[in-house]
Amino acid sequence: MPPSVPEQISQTIDTLYRTESGRVLATLVRLLGDLDLAEEAMHEAFAVAVESWPQTGIPENPRPWLISTARFKAVDVIRRRARFDEKEKDLTLYTEAQMNAARVNAASPGSDDEIEDDRLRLIFTCCHPALPPEGQVALTLREVCGLTTEEIARAFLVTPATLAQRIVRAKNVIRDKRIPYQVPVSEELWARLGAVLLVVYLIFNEGYSAVTTGGEASAKLSNEAIRLGRLLLELLRLHGIDEPEVMGLLGLMLLQESRRAARTSPAGNLILLDEQNRSLWKRDQIAEGIVLTASALRSRRFGAYTLQAAIASVHAESSSAASTDWRRITLLYDQLLRIQTSPVIELNRAVAIAMWEGPEQGLRLIDDLLARDELSDYHLAHSARADLCRRMGRIPEARASYEKALVLAPQEADRRFLARRLEELK
Repeated sequence: MPPSVPEQISQTIDTLYRTESGRVLATLVRLLGDLDLAEEAMHEAFAVAVESWPQTGIPENPRPWLISTARFKAVDVIRRRARFDEKEKDLTLYTEAQMNAARVNAASPGSDDEIEDDRLRLIFTCCHPALPPEGQVALTLREVCGLTTEEIARAFLVTPATLAQRIVRAKNVIRDKRIPYQVPVSEELWARLGAVLLVVYLIFNEGYSAVTTGGEASAKLSNEAIRLGRLLLELLRLHGIDEPEVMGLLGLMLLQESRRAARTSPAGNLILLDEQNRSLWKRDQIAEGIVLTASALRSRRFGAYTLQAAIASVHAESSSAASTDWRRITLLYDQLLRIQTSPVIELNRAVAIAMWEGPEQGLRLIDDLLARDELSDYHLAHSARADLCRRMGRIPEARASYEKALVLAPQEADRRFLARRLEELK
């Protein structure tokens, strides 16, 4: 039985909220200069739509209608506040003047290009370096991606109250420091873009690393990060900016995400790269990731994200761990270390060398790293050492390193994996 007209309208409003609320909110933030007020006004506009559209019908241009309704609701909100605080009168006059200056009317509150500019402004505001990192991530997911506080909290394994506090603190910083709602220009753009890319990467990494514990919530985080990467690439291109590292990061995320289905067993146990069923890897994501990575590499203006994507591309193009071009991967890690010094990158390079030149060479490098005491508390360093010792038949050393890794492992999935390795040694 087909849905009734009111049901159809209700479904349309739900779809509009999912697809257009980000654009509506971004424009309202520009007009009102206040995130909380913009959110409240947007929700009131959608509430009005739920009440009025079944009687009046869906407007020809729903987004402008929602923006116009929301801005008038915002004035109502400020006036209600003014009854309780006389000082709010100045804010009312200021807000009305801002909206008049924007020349927004009920028929056309901004062109499509202007609204897309608004979305880019909102991304840079949520990722401003003055905000604490956890606040940048939470605010971006809430305001740009439109996830609920409960969804974000579930993905990060924190309580909704804790997550809400992060968002409130981030908004307070924006207000108190009067952070401008704008896309930075010239040299500042390149400096600020790094912070934006880091936030996108942190969101993705949280979802990707929690694949064995987060379920649908972790997959949602990874997908939102990929969507953010696509949006950022599209919006920057509208500004005439073609930044290779945005392509590199998007390529990296797609290549990593392509392996999600193969990374765990039906029982939820972790499966390492060399043991994964590569037929489960998503070839469409791999193909897109390789194209983006190759384009970024051709620019000769790439950075760490693109080099990591290039390494992931080598794995994606290999039919097995044994057929992987480990020499090429080692050379890519050499390049990566030249632009980003990190003991974790050195560890990954040591593993690649072990696959290329033999476990003895890799073990020597890992022991040098552990002797420097930079990775002594990093469970993957001890796990990698244990694996090389196991391959060389040095079983007592392998057992000791697996036990050390087991003590340090932060997630249950890692501990289960290490416990299985120890059992296999028996």
